[in-house]
Amino acid sequence: MYKMKVVIERSRRRTLTLTVVRGEVVVRAPLTVSDAEVGAFVERHRRWIAKRLATRRTLSLENGERVWLLGKEYVIREGKKGLADGGICLPAENREAALRAILQKLAETFMQELTARTAQKCGFSYRSVRISSARTRWGSCSREGRIAYSFRCVFLPPDIAEYVALHELCHTRMPNHSAAFWKEVARYMPDYAQRRKRMRGYEWCMEIL
Repeated sequence: MYKMKVVIERSRRRTLTLTVVRGEVVVRAPLTVSDAEVGAFVERHRRWIAKRLATRRTLSLENGERVWLLGKEYVIREGKKGLADGGICLPAENREAALRAILQKLAETFMQELTARTAQKCGFSYRSVRISSARTRWGSCSREGRIAYSFRCVFLPPDIAEYVALHELCHTRMPNHSAAFWKEVARYMPDYAQRRKRMRGYEWCMEIL
């Protein structure tokens, strides 16, 4: 038997989903679903949860460790905070906070440019882009067209990050996951299903930092 903490996040959504973040099971549920129904949902996925808890990963911040960001390999070394010459330079103290700052800045630059480029190419319009610390989703889009991305998107290869951007841009037209929504995604990215499947292999990145 494994120990786990279940966190329930309710919103105006239609389906139940769950993820494991730093040893916690996060369930996103519709407002109308009872605690008992959430409990039954968690129980049905007990084996999957146990597997995720058993395979939690960490990110070492020791000098010489290698980290992949947007498809490029970087080596951690001591120095003034920033990215330079294929390295992630971190101070001797408070390395985690320094790395978060670096990744947030990188995510802001990359995702803003990627979103603008994708929107122009495909004819989408949106209000704004911001970077968040979200752990349960790579991106989100409000009904007003405000897009938010987790800074952890920088751990994704560029082509998967491109899928995330297109996914959120499609939500500016359809704020749901209906068949029509996925048809819209496929219209601009015929291989989106393959990219989406590969993205699942990076879910562990939501558990670090």
